Amino acid sequence: MAMKTRVEAVLNVGLRIPSIMLLEVLYRWDVSSFFQKIQRSSLNNNPLFQYKYIALYLHYVGYILSLVLLTLPRQHLVQLYLYVLTALLLFAGHQLSRDYVRGELDSGYEGPLYLEPLSMNRFTTALIGQVVVCTLCSCVMQTKQIWLFSAHLLPLVARLCLVPLETIVFINRFAMIFTGLEVLYFIASNLLVPYNLAKTAYRELVQVVEVYGLLALGMSLWNQLVLPVLFMCFWLVLFALQIYTYFSTRDQPPSRERLLFLFLTSIAECCSTPYSLLGLVFTVSFVALGVLTLCKFYLQGYRAFMNDNAMHRGMTEGITLLILAVQTGLIELQVIHRAFLLSIILFIVVASILQSMLEIADPIVLALGASRDKSLWKHFRAVSLCLFLLVFPAYMAYMICQFFRMDFWLLIIISSSILTSLQVLGTLLIYILFMVEEFRKAPVENMDEVIYCVNGTYRLLEFLVAVCVVAYGVSETLFGEWTVMGSTIILVHSYYNVWLRAQLGWQSFLLRRDAVHKIQSMPTASTLQLQQHNDICSICFQDMKSAVITPCSHFFHATCLKKWLYVQETCPLCHGQLKSQLQPTSSPAAVTQATPPANQNPAELEQEKSEPQVELDTKEDTQAENIPPMKTSAEPELEMDSPSGSSKAQPKECDVVAEGSTGPAGDLDDENDDDSGGSCSTSDVH
Repeated sequence: MAMKTRVEAVLNVGLRIPSIMLLEVLYRWDVSSFFQKIQRSSLNNNPLFQYKYIALYLHYVGYILSLVLLTLPRQHLVQLYLYVLTALLLFAGHQLSRDYVRGELDSGYEGPLYLEPLSMNRFTTALIGQVVVCTLCSCVMQTKQIWLFSAHLLPLVARLCLVPLETIVFINRFAMIFTGLEVLYFIASNLLVPYNLAKTAYRELVQVVEVYGLLALGMSLWNQLVLPVLFMCFWLVLFALQIYTYFSTRDQPPSRERLLFLFLTSIAECCSTPYSLLGLVFTVSFVALGVLTLCKFYLQGYRAFMNDNAMHRGMTEGITLLILAVQTGLIELQVIHRAFLLSIILFIVVASILQSMLEIADPIVLALGASRDKSLWKHFRAVSLCLFLLVFPAYMAYMICQFFRMDFWLLIIISSSILTSLQVLGTLLIYILFMVEEFRKAPVENMDEVIYCVNGTYRLLEFLVAVCVVAYGVSETLFGEWTVMGSTIILVHSYYNVWLRAQLGWQSFLLRRDAVHKIQSMPTASTLQLQQHNDICSICFQDMKSAVITPCSHFFHATCLKKWLYVQETCPLCHGQLKSQLQPTSSPAAVTQATPPANQNPAELEQEKSEPQVELDTKEDTQAENIPPMKTSAEPELEMDSPSGSSKAQPKECDVVAEGSTGPAGDLDDENDDDSGGSCSTSDVH
């Protein structure tokens, strides 16, 4: 069943290629120009000039027939090709019969066949050929009436019966006329079939448009005709014919430089019409898809096909080629000019493919550097691809600068390759930093700042490249030739590549500066406070040798909390707004009082629960009004006896989180509070 489906898919594409080839030929053949040349060369004496209007009508009829063949359903298309094949077989039978009669006339022998070996050989060859033709025709037409295709056997039967050669000539003509009449009868009996098909197709189209709309109709035709694959196969056939024509007319193999020029000129010859241009667009899309798929497979293996990104399917490269070709009027240029313009357009397409490869490789390389994967093969694949993306765009930019004079347009073109190399360089530097941190077996405190500096450096270089391109374009506009298109490109480039990049960079800088100010305004936990807290950072789950204390009395690493503040301005545990709480708060001593000792036993906890609590004044803007008030150093403290001395009654941090938290820390149960002995650990929170 799967094999049958594949064969049907191949036939659905292959049988429609001739219709597009016919459209290509009709578009290239300008009937009016053809007859104008005849008129100038023969001064109206050529008899072909009399059929000018008939040729014009046939030209338009050819367009209609090509479109009909292109949109015909697969079953009817297969049947039509079978009819055409039968007609070709009948024509082959006619040629065999005519050649045999001519051979007999040339020999002049009218005696028995078995007495003349040459006549016997001609007769045997013709008989075998005619039997094969009749058998194939009956198989193709799926009929057992083989006599319908046996008219060309009459000259052979007549020769076997020793009929004179002049009579055999008339018998051969009669066989040809009889076969022609059979064909005409078949065509006349099926004359209304195209009308019925058109009527049925029109009725179905009207129903689809009324129910689903024109968009659904277009998508249905797109999927039924498989237009991308169809146009790609058509263009590949056209390109193969062009290459074959070139090499068949040349005796010596071309040099390496000649091969590059041959490649470009062959592509230029194969995109001189809208149909061939569409074929080139879809071919480039499929080539880009293949390259990006190979890149994913090289980096991740079969796991790469589980999460497919719609942006990495080659559509961007194909659309880029189509827009540039239409904008520059590619199909209207001469072949040599078209070849040079295609070299620039293909350079832009290749640069876009490299950028898409970088978008695929960048997160994989960074994730591999941040993970603890020890597979050297994975690291080798990631680093080797990055090195290729670092060197190849720069080499492309160097090579194109050798062929063309530097101007504003060329600078815009090569700037994309330069930016790709800069981005790859930044990715490699961050990967190296991650690997250095991995070999040190300990986290680097300022790793975030270092990575930010690396990112900021190559982002700044990208910005400087964009500024240089704009400055060069402005200077060329002011002191050179001014054009509307050039000024428009400068404005678009200035907005997207200069203004937006500067705005995003400045916003990133402001976010980091605000986060740093927030961290600096928070008190730093002392060694005693860290010992009493006796917990890990709830962001990175690592031990805390140093920490900052939020206004809601939660401990975090300063670097971890700073990264959190890049995203949102709330506490990671209780989701309290840190932005509004960054006012002068309690002193470190008071914060120490608000933190329960880690070694407090359950008996002390029961005694604390039995003692009366002192209500403290708090600020009016405490979030959610469920967070227990914190005690300041200026307020009185309630002394209570304990086995280890005097201890102060204060709300536990676990109670603060349990009563007011609705964030990722989760809800805490009273049973956990009792079991933990008053200390809130990360395991209880999570």
